[in-house]
Amino acid sequence: MTEKYDIDVLIAGAGPTGSTLAADLLRRGISVRLVDKACHSFKGSRAKGVQPRTQEIFEDLGLLKKTHAEGGTYPLMGIHLGPIIVPFRMQKQKKATHDVPYPNVLLLPQHRTDAILHRLLDRFGLNIEFDTAIIGFEQDDEGVTTTLSSEEKIRSRYLVGADGGSSTVRKAAGIRFIGDTNEADRMLIIDGTINGLSRNRWHIWPRTHGKQVAACPLPHSDQFQIMIRLTPDESEEFDETALAVKFQTLTGFQLKDITWTSMFRPNVRLAEHYRSGRVFLAGDAAHVHTPAGAQGLNTGIQDAYNLGWKLEQVIKGASENLLESYEAERQPIAAHVLRKSSELYSKIDNKHLSGLKRGDQERQLGISYYGGPLAPANSSATKTLRVGDRAPDAPCVGSGGLTRLFYVYQGTHFTLLAFGANAVKALSELNWPIGGAELHRYVVGNGIGVDNNRLDDTTGKLSSIYGITGDTLVLIRPDGYIGSIITNDWLSTFNNIVRTFTMQSSAIHPN
Repeated sequence: MTEKYDIDVLIAGAGPTGSTLAADLLRRGISVRLVDKACHSFKGSRAKGVQPRTQEIFEDLGLLKKTHAEGGTYPLMGIHLGPIIVPFRMQKQKKATHDVPYPNVLLLPQHRTDAILHRLLDRFGLNIEFDTAIIGFEQDDEGVTTTLSSEEKIRSRYLVGADGGSSTVRKAAGIRFIGDTNEADRMLIIDGTINGLSRNRWHIWPRTHGKQVAACPLPHSDQFQIMIRLTPDESEEFDETALAVKFQTLTGFQLKDITWTSMFRPNVRLAEHYRSGRVFLAGDAAHVHTPAGAQGLNTGIQDAYNLGWKLEQVIKGASENLLESYEAERQPIAAHVLRKSSELYSKIDNKHLSGLKRGDQERQLGISYYGGPLAPANSSATKTLRVGDRAPDAPCVGSGGLTRLFYVYQGTHFTLLAFGANAVKALSELNWPIGGAELHRYVVGNGIGVDNNRLDDTTGKLSSIYGITGDTLVLIRPDGYIGSIITNDWLSTFNNIVRTFTMQSSAIHPN
């Protein structure tokens, strides 16, 4: 008897993580429902930093131009020391390069990020089901039956909890959330306008009346995101008038037109597991961070980007074993991010300016799955890249003229690049299973003629960036990471790689 499902994947939580996953699955032809217990989309600025690696994901989803149009660059900080304002740059602005086209963090309030993703989902024809909570679920070997607050029961192949730090899905799955919350350390976050305060600085008052206060101008609006560190004995009950009085007392400026407030507590936790059977966790449901370094939203979106293609592969015939790599690849990344953001927050807490500095780690371009289950440490490498590393961008010439590798990679497919005569010969002898993500193959060379399956490296920058010194096949995963580097024994090595990503070895044989 064939199992009947209402949908392939039910996602709880329509924030950046859940929305990214829903969009990625929909473009892969996977049926999805997206529910959220809130009555409407999020209205505040909260997570406002979009890192370079996340911008690359948004480009793959066709959203980058819109995010750049609605966002802006981070302003220079202005540290208020009495009557003196000391300029301070949090992160050095980098120039775009051939391999890193978007090197700087983007200032984009979370409600705009959500709105951009939600408009994409609307174009896919998906209606986000707000005011719909998950009450509980039961799972078996074939699927998950979830009960919604409307009393509807949904049968799906998989359930993904992207429903925040207090995740109902995580709790119902019995997955421990390991870490701690400092209840005495509280930060009040406010979106509002400030009369007379310049908008060309992220203003910091490090020691005003015994408090730390900050006001960051939000792009394309007259609003600031304001953060006020509360003392342990201070009340949390503030109406708009009281907040305005408090802010004026602390800074001398008038706060008005408040649209959103929230209370933040340093909450540093990591889920013991990212999976329980057919139930997965992503984003804040799996890891929560301090706000230092703008890492939480970005780590969650990248969780979704890692999980989406793997769900497609398994739903379309690959072994369930592929899904084991989700936790193995993403949990160590979250653990590292938690340590880094906690370190930065501690420095800020101790009034060290170094806590305000941001470097390459925060950009998340150096994230690698090297040494994990899909990228063994004994794999071949090039001069610049290992299996599991991010696949960098590079200029090239295709059938339509000048292009970039990121345009070649854009979409839901795997990409195979062949460098050198022996690799090119092997390219035509390799089979890829029908079903699941497609394989797009390209010959990389310097020939005069260019066809649909050729990328000319006329400048040599592509080969240089990829560290190519001899005949090589480079396989790029759908999430933009190096899946394999093959320098010899082409057929058998490629067949093993195909089994890793598709688990359909019977379909693999030379033509």
